[in-house]
Amino acid sequence: MLTFLRDESGAVTVDWVVLTAAVVGLAIAAYTSIEESSAQLVKATAKAIASQDELAGTGGVKPVRSEP
Repeated sequence: MLTFLRDESGAVTVDWVVLTAAVVGLAIAAYTSIEESSAQLVKATAKAIASQDELAGTGGVKPVRSEP
């Protein structure tokens, strides 16, 4: 019983579990931040590409439609 009480291997295991949980938590927080920023970047890029598609072949100037 005395050996069991003096054995510190369980405490070391708890330390590693807490450290690993902290690292996983930080990784999740970083992933969430990157994901949100990436989504905004993708939307902005899609909008820019769409506007270029509208101007394609016009020399960068929107064509003026003449009314009949």
